[in-house]
Amino acid sequence: MLHIGSHLSSSKGYRHMGEEALLLGADTFQFFTRNPRGSKAKSVDPGDAAALRRLAEEKNFAPLLAHAPYTLNACAAAEEMRAFALSIMREDLAVLETHVPQAMYNFHPGNHVGQGSEAGIGHIVHLLNALLREGRSTVILLETMSGKGTEIGWRFEELAEIIGSLDDAARVGVCLDTCHVHAAGYDIVNDLDGVLREFDSRIGLGRLRAVHLNDSMMPFASRKDRHARIGEGSIGLEAITRIINHPALRSLPFYLETPNEQPGYAQEIALLRAAFHD
Repeated sequence: MLHIGSHLSSSKGYRHMGEEALLLGADTFQFFTRNPRGSKAKSVDPGDAAALRRLAEEKNFAPLLAHAPYTLNACAAAEEMRAFALSIMREDLAVLETHVPQAMYNFHPGNHVGQGSEAGIGHIVHLLNALLREGRSTVILLETMSGKGTEIGWRFEELAEIIGSLDDAARVGVCLDTCHVHAAGYDIVNDLDGVLREFDSRIGLGRLRAVHLNDSMMPFASRKDRHARIGEGSIGLEAITRIINHPALRSLPFYLETPNEQPGYAQEIALLRAAFHD
């Protein structure tokens, strides 16, 4: 079975997102924990969250994916920015643990802003260790990045170094973004097996817990992050079909982040379900 969903807005509440996902033909979804370009979070209605939990169980949803806001930079040069990231992530994880325990929590590793990748990785490790020591059960995912600017996490070895440096990495995994890895220079179009072998050798496929399924507006190895609709970019439908059917990936949840409104997401979900080999 293909587990797939889109990115949905949480502005109308948790249960509404679940109902909206079902209308799109989805069996999971991704949502931002708060304003993606800011820091404000809407208070959670416990009854609304409980309704989503019941719906997700009734409809056999795959794990939901909560996405941290883009404003966070876990490896910023300024200490106050790193403290801000830690504070927001701590709040988000507390909310998820209480209200949406089925969800995983995804974040962008951040930008080292000229300090160098070694210093940036050290800051990320410090932040994650602080969160993990608090003992929550929510799985935290590092997202693969495209490599624009001073991003950390566009090479598998950087993610491997972060995970390998943690005091306890049992609750840490990776979300692979197809647009990002294509832009970063991993040839998922012509050598998907080779890319997955490298991921396995450096990180371990057991750490791969989710996939952001996107086409790319930009060419291979461009190091530019521009998502495209499925089949309308430089990855293409044929390669994306191989991705969703690959033995190492097919059981994972896929989350669309394509530039779409709801009818477009519904069309993509139907297209991908038709391309999936049961």
